[in-house]
Amino acid sequence: LDGAPATPDAVDPHLVGDDPSADTRTRWFLGYVLTTMGDLSTAARHTAVALAAAAELDDRWIVAAALADRSTQALGRGRPADAAADGARAAALFAEIGDRWGQVQATFALGSLAEIAGDYRRAAEQHRAGLRTAEELGLRAEISYQLSWLGRVALLTGDLAGARRLHERARDTAVEHGFAPGRVFALIGLALGGRRAGDLDDAERQLREVLQWQRGLPDEPGNYLILVELGFIAELRGDAEGALALQRRAGAIARPLPDPRAHALTWEGLAGAESLAGRPVEAARLLGAAAAARAGVGLPLPAAERGDIERITARITAAIGPDRFAAEHARGRTSG
Repeated sequence: LDGAPATPDAVDPHLVGDDPSADTRTRWFLGYVLTTMGDLSTAARHTAVALAAAAELDDRWIVAAALADRSTQALGRGRPADAAADGARAAALFAEIGDRWGQVQATFALGSLAEIAGDYRRAAEQHRAGLRTAEELGLRAEISYQLSWLGRVALLTGDLAGARRLHERARDTAVEHGFAPGRVFALIGLALGGRRAGDLDDAERQLREVLQWQRGLPDEPGNYLILVELGFIAELRGDAEGALALQRRAGAIARPLPDPRAHALTWEGLAGAESLAGRPVEAARLLGAAAAARAGVGLPLPAAERGDIERITARITAAIGPDRFAAEHARGRTSG
């Protein structure tokens, strides 16, 4: 969690202890840490073992904690219904137990789901509640995360200055307490806001720093996001060749992931690069495929997140006209 690389024997030990409860908690903790670090495949294995063992042992705390982690893992794999169910069960169990640390954990998925659905009021409520509890308990890592999530909500509601302040507080809190994932998460938020504010140089610097830190994580969903964002920066600078290279790299990372939203984002990024490179028909079809992927999981892109789509659509429409755009977009929706 302080940013040092983990060795294989550290993240997948052969547990042969004679205390099933201790082994179960060890498995849960490894799943929790690896979920935080973004190694979702390895994390999910530990979480599943811990959840099954905790149910046998009737350890409600571990059941609740593992459900909270499994909710985050489901969210990262494009299964919002599973994430919502596990998050709600975790929150209910932690409320029954009276564990406020656990209640903070459960707010993550529930707030994230509200944000993805475009319910920014509900998302802010969840993250503010998590922040209040984290501050009362002195949970510095959680304070950093909750500040970043509130920064994301501010960003999506158009408050760029507020988003920057929240992400800077999140970064500073993480740095002060040696919590590398929180610092990286805050840097991503600063870069997202910086690009939207036109600060392309700062955004690129922050994104490349994040990409360097995330190298070597085999399952890090953020890698494709970072490359898409770097591709958008290249596109905004008029660098079609650079944008194409970055968006293709993003697509290669996202392709094996089971999250349709990851596929959609990389297709949207590639559509921007293709439209800049003078291939508007291909770009229109890519936007159609992306829209279909998002609709397929019941999470169409909210209005607040359509700025890139609108820019790319305007470029395509200027090249081929609105009728041809609509026809090619429809073709992309059906062909995938």
